Amino acid sequence: MPSLPSTLRKEERIYSKKTIDALFQGGKSQSMLAFPLRVIYMPLPNDFDRQPRHDKEATMSVKAQFLISVPKRCFKRAVNRNRVKRQVREAYRKNKVIVAHHNVAMAFIWLSDSLYNSSRVEATVINLLNRVNERLSGEEAL
Repeated sequence: MPSLPSTLRKEERIYSKKTIDALFQGGKSQSMLAFPLRVIYMPLPNDFDRQPRHDKEATMSVKAQFLISVPKRCFKRAVNRNRVKRQVREAYRKNKVIVAHHNVAMAFIWLSDSLYNSSRVEATVINLLNRVNERLSGEEAL
């Protein structure tokens, strides 16, 4: 597997309302909790393919997509919501290689009304990504 660029392109983010609705409607989606984050994930069909914008990106394609949600009831001030989203996004960017080979959509939802340092947020994201990877690898083996 070629090394993945440590960037987050538009293809790696969930921006399709159809995909978001499918993720939160239930059905094939599952969730896990590692306080202060909850992840909802759903395996995507194998024919679900994103078109790379450049030829160079075709060789380094990432199949996983994600979104981050920080509810307003947790933090009334937008500056705090944005800080949490930035921490989760950075932790995912650094560790996306864990789930990069799975065709999966994930939603990270913040549950706490407290702010945490970036190392704790990153440890939580790594924990969730490893658990999602284990479950998806187990489902593929069946």
